[in-house]
Amino acid sequence: MSKKTLALRFGGKSSAGRKKKNQDAFAAHLPSHAELDFKGGAAAIADGVSSCEDSHIASQTSVTSFMQDYFSTPHSWSVKNSVSRVLTALNSWLHKENIQNSREKDSLLCTFSALIIKSNTLHWFHVGDSRIYHFQAGQLEQLTQDHVRKTGGKHYLSRALGGDQHLDVDYATRGVKEGDMLLMTTDGIHEFLSNRDLQAILAEHFDSPETAAQQCIDLALERGSDDNLTALITCIDHLPSETLDESHARLAQLPIPPVMAIGNKIDDYEVLDIIFSGTRSHMYLVKDTASGQQYVLKAPSLQFAEDPLYLDGFIREEWVGQRIDHPNVMKTFPPLREKQYLYYLGEHIQGMNLREWMNDNPAPKLDEVRDLTKQVIQGLRAFQRADMVHQDLKPENIMINQDGRIKILDFGTVKIAGIEEMNSPLDKSIPQGSINYVAPEYLLGEAGSFRSDLFSLAVIVYEMITGHLPYKEMKTNNITLKNYGQMHYTPTLHYRKGVPLWVEGCLKKALQPNPRFRYEALSEFLQDLTQPNQSLEAKIKHQPMLEKNPILTWQMIAALMLILNLIQLLLK
Repeated sequence: MSKKTLALRFGGKSSAGRKKKNQDAFAAHLPSHAELDFKGGAAAIADGVSSCEDSHIASQTSVTSFMQDYFSTPHSWSVKNSVSRVLTALNSWLHKENIQNSREKDSLLCTFSALIIKSNTLHWFHVGDSRIYHFQAGQLEQLTQDHVRKTGGKHYLSRALGGDQHLDVDYATRGVKEGDMLLMTTDGIHEFLSNRDLQAILAEHFDSPETAAQQCIDLALERGSDDNLTALITCIDHLPSETLDESHARLAQLPIPPVMAIGNKIDDYEVLDIIFSGTRSHMYLVKDTASGQQYVLKAPSLQFAEDPLYLDGFIREEWVGQRIDHPNVMKTFPPLREKQYLYYLGEHIQGMNLREWMNDNPAPKLDEVRDLTKQVIQGLRAFQRADMVHQDLKPENIMINQDGRIKILDFGTVKIAGIEEMNSPLDKSIPQGSINYVAPEYLLGEAGSFRSDLFSLAVIVYEMITGHLPYKEMKTNNITLKNYGQMHYTPTLHYRKGVPLWVEGCLKKALQPNPRFRYEALSEFLQDLTQPNQSLEAKIKHQPMLEKNPILTWQMIAALMLILNLIQLLLK
């Protein structure tokens, strides 16, 4: 059975009605190929404010610019992030134009409503008094609320694109089904037609959305509509529904190459050296026989040929590495020719991983730790800008090249916001990372964020400084937490004397089990790790002995109990 993809049909009509000028506008787009998976299909409608002569420019610009800009955003961005950034930029431009216009009637103001259908989810965004309706199983439901206020018996818009420097947009999501219809209207229609009228029209014309849109206009005119009229209808014919077997077939369509030796060739890449050969993967230094360029070729192990979760991570690793271009993140490269096997090409990094560096430097200077930390943060911020979370940060996944430059590796468990919204049987709430570096929220079944990567980085920094882990070492990955209170932090001073109190305070904050109490930005963590924060130092100085050094406190209590028991024995 072939894979089902998202299939939508659009039908829209717009009319000036009894007015000389039509200030409404609409647009819809259903992309093809990979863009459809990452961005979905989109529809938008806008209604220029009638008191403004040029508001048709605002409505037309809004819907056309929205379509162009939304589908130009990175594939890794979530729908919400993509649309929010597009609408913020659009609103800023309109508002700037309005400030420069001296006459109020020349203002560029309009309502705006948009919907995105991605995988099996509807995302809708709304400003003003246009509307979005959802028609499912014969019932019509209005999703949006009109942003209007009543003054002197008249209705005025309380929100509009271009009306204010800050844009307040309504946003929500809901599941959709095949056979559903989404109706978008301007007030020239819905102020004259009831929900029952609209429901009857949609029920009759699923096969012809343009006919339904025209009937909405015609009936509203019959009812006395004196405004512009626009109706845009989206019909959902098919939704993606990939089974686990189908996912496995898609991911494993290329054969895994056999284990190779020096001198072997694969797709015109010659193996120069074997970098690593393990149970999960194999890495080779290869040379492109055509150009002479050297790469690292990574291939999965044959024993994972039937493991869709592993293969998904392998393919994800290649995809992420091609989309983050940063000197502190390992690059992967698009294939130079059609691949006959499953593998990917990455940059050749000569050096050592951070674990090896830590073994060679058991008591590094704090300035050395800060320099390495700063570079890791720069790489993590590249992930953050791409709406990604690494989720498996540990010393083994950080390389230091011969020039001392950090490179973050291993993207197999990276959380990509744009992909998380897809309906995938391979989704997993707990990343398959090393348990002692994984943030506690994962173990409680919660979603990760950049604060999760911050926690993992802080564990690494703590370990570089002390040679130990900040929490009791866990020996197995099959561990779950019941609450954050189960975790007990060990101060750095317990393992290494002379660590400044403000550094201890910085690490303790970054290593808070509850992510809400960690730093709100990676830059704040780096700032406090680099320069003294007196408030953090004061907290450490004045905290109870039990919190400052719980192990020493309990040792003292035990010693005191022993002394008291001895005294009692002597007195008997």
